[in-house]
Amino acid sequence: MPTDDPYGDILADRSVGGISGAKRLAESYRSVTATPGMPLLHRSSGIRGKLRKFTGEIVVIIDAKGGEHTFENHAGAFAHNGETVTLARVARPDSAEPSLTRTAAGALVDSNASARVARASRIWVEGDHDARFLERVWGDELRELGIVVEPLGGIDDLEREVQRFAPSPQRRLAVLVDHLVPGSKETRIVNAVTDPNVMIVGHPFVDIWQCVRPKALGIEAWPEVPIGEDWKSGVCRRLGWANTADGWRRVLSSVNSFADLEPSLVGAVEMALDMLTQDDEFQP
Repeated sequence: MPTDDPYGDILADRSVGGISGAKRLAESYRSVTATPGMPLLHRSSGIRGKLRKFTGEIVVIIDAKGGEHTFENHAGAFAHNGETVTLARVARPDSAEPSLTRTAAGALVDSNASARVARASRIWVEGDHDARFLERVWGDELRELGIVVEPLGGIDDLEREVQRFAPSPQRRLAVLVDHLVPGSKETRIVNAVTDPNVMIVGHPFVDIWQCVRPKALGIEAWPEVPIGEDWKSGVCRRLGWANTADGWRRVLSSVNSFADLEPSLVGAVEMALDMLTQDDEFQP
């Protein structure tokens, strides 16, 4: 366990009198109903601010400078008015309790809820493989939030496509880009897009395939492919996969949850979802 974990080893799966460490920790702090605007201190990082969003699993705080900070909701992770507490949802009548299902992205959604009417806002991705990854891991949330993912077929004409989309505060756009590193062609392309209603996020890998952790595929590492050689074809040859279609089948089937993906991709998608839903009402 990391040495800076504020909970030490109390979360270890040990039992005292038949009660696990995690359960003892959860029961040791007072449960406080999360309400918008309540002052909070995130004990581990020392970040202070007001509560902006609470899903039961995720806590978003706005600091004094307007910066947003997203944390997981753990027992005793926050302090309120000087007291260490556990944030909780507003109690609902039994008849109103939704049937919750944990998604591949780690969130809880109402499994009985109908898909929301699609928003005007969109997430754009470079290609079909990117869109399939988002559907496989975030599909339930995308439907619950009413967010449509559209593949572009590349970003060479991104600036023109953004202008055609005509973003506005009611019609925002998030774009997920591969190989978003200093000096890359992709970075030069996205730097030309300056619309304040557009957020461009990305990951440092050459292709979305590489966002799958090698462990999930049962390999030690993604093979190195020389510049100038088609990356997917080169990977398949070096791993002994029949062709790129076989490679794609293997890659997609290895992804069962966000834990199978590199954090840079997970973080980019979560940032995009936050931006597109930032005006939603607080839902305790």
